[in-house]
Amino acid sequence: MDTKELLKKVRKIEIKTRRLSDHIFGGEYHSTFKGRGMTFSEVRQYQYGDDVRSIDWNVTARYNEPFVKVFEEERELTMMLLVDVSGSEFFGTVEQFKRDVLTEISATLAFSAMQNNDKVGLILFSDEVELYIPPKKGKSHVLRIIRELLEFEPQSHKTDLSEALKFLSNVIKKKSIVFVLSDFMADDYEKTLRITGNKHDLTGIRIFDPMETEIPNLGMVQMLDAETGQLRLVNTHSRQTRRAYSENYRDRVAYYRDTFTRAGCGTLDCRVDESYVKKLLGYFKRRG
Repeated sequence: MDTKELLKKVRKIEIKTRRLSDHIFGGEYHSTFKGRGMTFSEVRQYQYGDDVRSIDWNVTARYNEPFVKVFEEERELTMMLLVDVSGSEFFGTVEQFKRDVLTEISATLAFSAMQNNDKVGLILFSDEVELYIPPKKGKSHVLRIIRELLEFEPQSHKTDLSEALKFLSNVIKKKSIVFVLSDFMADDYEKTLRITGNKHDLTGIRIFDPMETEIPNLGMVQMLDAETGQLRLVNTHSRQTRRAYSENYRDRVAYYRDTFTRAGCGTLDCRVDESYVKKLLGYFKRRG
């Protein structure tokens, strides 16, 4: 992708996702993810209905009339986006690849955090951490994250969520809002997720294509495993083969949901041909 084309794509995603975060998600994000506490802001004259417990007695004595302390939410939070860039994300049978949807959702979340003056960071992972962008504020920083999501070429095509979660725990010490965006075709991350979920406010966003759920009956078909690069002939006419594929897929999805639920983490499923706007908004409202 040349620079001109890349900038055009970044601008297109910015316009679409910025509008969503400004008009829909900004307020929902603010009410869903609270700050770390309340901090003193100022004093003002007492008004009818104020809580008498907030009266500042020193200032009241000095001016001989009641004044109250005003507190505001200590808001600054950190959002981390953990985005799966393994080979299976380059799959799509409808309008777009799974990676395209991951990019749009990540951009919407990043702009929502930016609108609330929160920091945003990015971890791109396969079976290793491919890229780490430390959390920071500002529009230029969010645009850099979008550029990386669009053009980054991973070294590996396999998946290991556990490695990404371990890396997150090592580099982010303070409690943060964490969104893991993946198809969750991975195994053996239960223990690491439980440890990470105890430290951070973590949500899994599963992106999937409707054609992944089962294999259609097409006879003998040559198939490519996007994560291993292996080609093999598959007899899709075999009912046993189709059943085994569907069962394996359902087991992976069940493992994802059960593991996240037991770890006290949120889950959100989004099909590539569905509106992720409705899904995100519904999730924020339930959380809020």
